[in-house]
Amino acid sequence: MIVRTVDDLKGTKRDMRTRNWSSLRFLHREDGMGFTLTDTVLEAGMDQVIWYKNHLEACYCLEGEGTIEELSSGAVYELKPGTLYALNNHDRHRLRVRMRTHLICVFNPALVGGEVHDAEGSYPSA
Repeated sequence: MIVRTVDDLKGTKRDMRTRNWSSLRFLHREDGMGFTLTDTVLEAGMDQVIWYKNHLEACYCLEGEGTIEELSSGAVYELKPGTLYALNNHDRHRLRVRMRTHLICVFNPALVGGEVHDAEGSYPSA
């Protein structure tokens, strides 16, 4: 059984931080679960194009406010508490964050653990 707390992860290799976001990676590839589970915070003002070419992602919003734009169709969806979005087709998308936003995210396949977005907004294949 794997049991971890936020305090267990802070300041470790599972605590990823950039200028626009922070992500506590509760599960990743070395845990052998087949997926990654993160506790992610997006900072207000973030405006980023993301394209997970090698992973599927689903995110559930706990708090905050913003939009997610599906770039292939131009459809724009509000991101607010209680919203789930799932990038089931490796969807290229744009996240715009109006208020600091807290998400729980799942990636498949599992992340190695230390990934940050490349120039295309993607993570390398695991």
